[in-house]
Order: sequence, then C-alpha cells, then structure tokens
Amino acid sequence: MSKINPAELTKLYYSIGEVADMFDVNTSLIRFWEKEFNSIRPKKNKKGNRLFSPKDVIAIDQIYLLVKEKGFTLEGAKKAMKSGEIPADEGSTNSDVIQKLESIREKLLNLKSN
Repeated sequence: MSKINPAELTKLYYSIGEVADMFDVNTSLIRFWEKEFNSIRPKKNKKGNRLFSPKDVIAIDQIYLLVKEKGFTLEGAKKAMKSGEIPADEGSTNSDVIQKLESIREKLLNLKSN
C-alpha cells in the first residue's frame, strides 16, 4: 500500500531527511535510489543539498512499493516502472485524482466567492 497520499504533498520541495522520514528509511537509501532510477531527479541548492519535488516523492513511493513491499528486485522495479506495470490497486487511482480535483475546485469557488 502506498506510504503517502499525493494530496498531502503541499510543499514545493522536500529535503532528503523529510523524504527519508516519510518512508521510514535511511537517507543513504534515498541517495542510492536516486542513482539507480532515472525518475528521481532532485534539484540541488548552492550548498549541494537535495530538494525533492512532489513528483520525485511520488516516484520514490512507487519504488518503495515495488522494492520493499512487493519484493521486486531493482531491475524488476525499473522494468515495471518503465512499462507502467505498477499494480493498479496500489498506485494512484482515478478516484484519487477526482477527489483531488474536487478539492481544488472547492477551494477555487471559495476564493471566488470571497
């Protein structure tokens, strides 16, 4: 099951420590996955600190699901992500997207009325 809810990713960027805490893993594992998977491309600030976007966090969530929960090898996880074979019952579903869009619509209507 997914460790995060995409609707809860409200910040523009997350530090590597925050991302590691979300998944209860070491920061070294996040750095390792960054090297292994092309879908994780954090920005780096002037100090060289990694800044992960919500898109990166969602990619890490998919990797976590495949490797840690489903028992895929790294190569198997890469192939599954590349071909889009992530288990449908575990990934973001249409109902999640619809719920998020309805939430955004509600907020926009509230802004309009105020």
